Amino acid sequence: MRPIQMVDTKSQYLKIKTAVDNAIHEVLDSAAYINGKPVQDFAVNLSNYLDTPFTIPCANGTDALQIAMMALGLEPGDEVITPSFTYIATTEVVALLKLTPVFVEVDPKTFCMDPASLRKAITRKTKAIVPVHLYGHAAPMEEIMQIAKEFGLSVIEDNAQAIGCDYTFSDGTRKKTGTIGTIGATSFYPSKNLGAFGDGGAIFTSDEGLAHKMKMIANHGQQKRYYHELVGCNSRLDSIQAAILNIKLKELDQYNAARQKVATFYNQAFSGNAKIITPHVASYSNHVYHQYTLVLEGVDRDGLNKYLAEHKIPSMIYYPVPGHKQEMFASFGLPKYDLAITDWLTERVISLPIHTEMDEEQLNYISGHVLNYVN
Repeated sequence: MRPIQMVDTKSQYLKIKTAVDNAIHEVLDSAAYINGKPVQDFAVNLSNYLDTPFTIPCANGTDALQIAMMALGLEPGDEVITPSFTYIATTEVVALLKLTPVFVEVDPKTFCMDPASLRKAITRKTKAIVPVHLYGHAAPMEEIMQIAKEFGLSVIEDNAQAIGCDYTFSDGTRKKTGTIGTIGATSFYPSKNLGAFGDGGAIFTSDEGLAHKMKMIANHGQQKRYYHELVGCNSRLDSIQAAILNIKLKELDQYNAARQKVATFYNQAFSGNAKIITPHVASYSNHVYHQYTLVLEGVDRDGLNKYLAEHKIPSMIYYPVPGHKQEMFASFGLPKYDLAITDWLTERVISLPIHTEMDEEQLNYISGHVLNYVN
């Protein structure tokens, strides 16, 4: 059996090696390493894939969130509502801009922002909402957008883990996650469903004015060299990464389908086991399984994690410490939060290997050892 990895980026690369190598050499031959033609092509190609008019590539997903907040003109003290159960980057940028993070609860099945908790958290200082499409499943965007409209709030979708995911509205229309809110942001970190060979990110919007502003912010606040109209930053996707992403974008639907096939195998293997709760898929969303995350009941989660490692099966705990308990926010004077579902999940979730290159032998080995421990 091949060694099991959480993500096998090398095997994925080998399948597209010739195309990738040629694309990299084209960039090297052009010597246009920053904002070369591949970057411009990728912005167009990704916009076409997502069916959104404006895509601004940038250096990473964290920058994408920061640039989005800067473009919205948020000021120190403004409140930004996010789920506590997410990767720290979502709220780290809130702190960096001296905004005030407000943490809300998630749905225990989808792990995404709970609209009822969101509504209760809104105050006169609230300016933006950042729903997270966690693990590859969409947040309930229709309800979130209705609440945002009611209170006049901007919505920044954190789509770092769900690119390619489809959201279905109550009237049957569909949109890709990241294109529903005021702004969408994503990451191309190598382990993502659409991963580069280094860091990378992008921002999406249907608002031409915001797109123009975000493009300037990402390039030192300038549209004409040496004439800086805004305070900006230096956040650009380099041409080599864009060249790679242009190739991998063509494979994204296939990559997501491969992940869904792995998830189906796991779901069937664990079905009927009362101690294992497999990922839920809501009626409004499909699932692109950036992570395959179980919720365990009556099982020593950390013991399972150790047991799997002893049998050369990697597993991860995303996330053991929620945002509202992170030391970095101690100086913010935040209230004491009672987020029972979030705390419950942090003690019970565990993610199993899932990627595009898994085979049935590996999946049988992984699921068999999980069941052996749980039972």
